[in-house]
Amino acid sequence: MLRVATRGSALARWQAARVVELLGGPAHELVIVATSGDKNADTPIHQLGGQGVFVKEVQQAVLSGRADIAVHSAKDLPALTPDGLIIGAIPERADPRDVLVGTALAALPQRATVATGAVRRRVQLAHVRPDLRFAELRGNIDTRLAKAADFDAIVVARAALERLGRLDAITEVLDPNMMLPQVGQGALAVECRVDDRTSRELLAAIDDPAVRPLVDTERAFLAELGGGCDLPVGALAHHSADGRLALDVMQADERGVARAHVVGMQPEQVAAAAIATLDAARAR
Repeated sequence: MLRVATRGSALARWQAARVVELLGGPAHELVIVATSGDKNADTPIHQLGGQGVFVKEVQQAVLSGRADIAVHSAKDLPALTPDGLIIGAIPERADPRDVLVGTALAALPQRATVATGAVRRRVQLAHVRPDLRFAELRGNIDTRLAKAADFDAIVVARAALERLGRLDAITEVLDPNMMLPQVGQGALAVECRVDDRTSRELLAAIDDPAVRPLVDTERAFLAELGGGCDLPVGALAHHSADGRLALDVMQADERGVARAHVVGMQPEQVAAAAIATLDAARAR
């Protein structure tokens, strides 16, 4: 019996079921875990500590032996994997872009209110529309969509809507040239214990060789920034026409939004080049 740790939301359960399906449908049980992010649904994410608030307790379920594997949205994972765990598979990635629900960007009136809990999304929207005002948005996808009518627009991940069959809610898909997604957005990540050979072999069979290096590159960028970095960042990797890794990144601070585009062969090398390019841009 494969024990699968996951959060209890409809999206998290869908993701766990999808991983089980990819594994061939083995006998399994879901180990439902409530995370600190779930328990503090009214507190802005950045006040809870940002990345990790939706995964730490799920990871602990695997480390403690309550579960064999943990299924996450890759975007929720911190840059560094805890000792004792390994990302055994990144099996697939949906469209990583963000979307607007409600009103398209060009149609938003002056001083329109856009709801999103992500500072990353706010700074990028404000960069192109300084007039916009922003409001907090928390909760599962159904809760967020139900709140959409209270604002001029809300921002959510397209992948979440796709997985829950709610693509009809989309008003506009935001171009990554304007809105870079969160590291790992749209991808699934499955962790297991380092010493669990059976689970590691099981997960290796569903690791996607096209998707894995892209998410590894984005995560390497996040790791290169350092664990103490709490500035808004975005990243999106793809395979260039000549087969290399191409990475677009964004980082914002009080001076504004800086972006960089780099190409290379290895995730760590590409990530380091991205940081150097951002630093050079800020120095000018």
